[in-house]
Amino acid sequence: MTKLLKSLWARFLFQDRGILPTRKLLVIFLIFSIGLIVISNFSGLSWLWLFIVNGIILGMSLIDLSFSPKRKEITGQRQIPSEMEKGITYTAHMKLSNASAYAVNVRLIDGVPQSFQAPFPLKGNINRQESAILSYNIVAPVRGEYEVNKMYIRYQSVFGLWEKQMAIELENMVKVIPDLTETKQYLKHAQRFLLYEGAKIRKQRDRTGEFTQIRNYVVGDDPRKINWRQTAKLQTLMANEYEPEHGKYITILIDCGRMMGAELRNGNRLEKSLEAALTTATAALKNGDYVAVLAFSKQVNVFVPPAKGMNHLQKIVQAIYNVNVDTNESNYPAAFAYVQNVQKKRSLILLFSDVHTFLQEETILIQLKRLRQQHLFMIIAVADETLLTTSKQEPMQVQQAMLKSMAQQQIQTKKREKVKWERQGLLLVETTEEHLATTAVSRYIDIMNQGLL
Repeated sequence: MTKLLKSLWARFLFQDRGILPTRKLLVIFLIFSIGLIVISNFSGLSWLWLFIVNGIILGMSLIDLSFSPKRKEITGQRQIPSEMEKGITYTAHMKLSNASAYAVNVRLIDGVPQSFQAPFPLKGNINRQESAILSYNIVAPVRGEYEVNKMYIRYQSVFGLWEKQMAIELENMVKVIPDLTETKQYLKHAQRFLLYEGAKIRKQRDRTGEFTQIRNYVVGDDPRKINWRQTAKLQTLMANEYEPEHGKYITILIDCGRMMGAELRNGNRLEKSLEAALTTATAALKNGDYVAVLAFSKQVNVFVPPAKGMNHLQKIVQAIYNVNVDTNESNYPAAFAYVQNVQKKRSLILLFSDVHTFLQEETILIQLKRLRQQHLFMIIAVADETLLTTSKQEPMQVQQAMLKSMAQQQIQTKKREKVKWERQGLLLVETTEEHLATTAVSRYIDIMNQGLL
């Protein structure tokens, strides 16, 4: 395709500058041409006369362009969120100003990335010497950093025969971060995140941890917690209340290797791991613990040093929002060696990864034993629901029976490997994608309650 044809084709695709006939003009011109052909058949007029008359009519229609605003008289502004959560609907506003003496009908397409979902083109009317705001809902299904530049506009002349097309340069940067819905739900209803395991957010069972308050004694409290001084003063049983010590170190490892790209019902393993990791980080920061985050694949891609306070959550989000699945296998020894070098204090290491891939790495068992001497290690992963479904299905054919047998064999092999690793003091947890964040937070709270750190 030549450069001229590409330019003409771009105009019809709502790109570049240009002048296009409207549907109204095409219909009028078609009816007029058919009428001239019918007349010529009865009057014997030549085809040359028909072409001349059509050319005159087409040329006269161009006069309509003089009753439309010039391109420099149409200006636009864009208001779009600079940060959006993946899969969440946001609203963007486009402000168009008409400085001419003519009212116009406009159609608009914003230059957002093709992966974004938005109902284009937008339609609206702008009176002369006035402005109008066109709004649309937008959804970003893919994380990352995007540049939104041009705004494409078409506006008709007064009689609606021709349409001018223009592009306005507007620079905006949009960051699409992971979905923080579960994180926000935890901040609102923390207890709900422990109901899946049947546990409760509870205080220490013994007199260890930090003293928080003196409250009325209730049935079921440890009698050793009774505060006899306050009991004598108030003439009613009062008990001391303790909670797990704050200021512990939590190190979250996020695997970005090839197997984390496996598709689930909603997104892939990496997407769910990011959401669960951010929810766990929120729970730890809210409890006053120090949180560090490391994302790795063949090498360490991102590391956020440990810090506490809810302000640290924003730093974590900005650091990991753009990590993607790598085509290489995960290098677990390199990640663990990096953790040992940068994290000198005892911490809870939570690894979000694929259990099957992790169990196949026999070479890292020795390194994990050394890591276990200083840190508490736990891996959390999304269970392979296809494998579980295949192992439970009723075989109706020989092929289905073979698939079920192979699935059951893989499950048994995984169970034996998990037992072997757990004997070394390494915790391995698998759960469904819907409960990944719930399980991670529940395990973290349970470890804190038991005072294992």
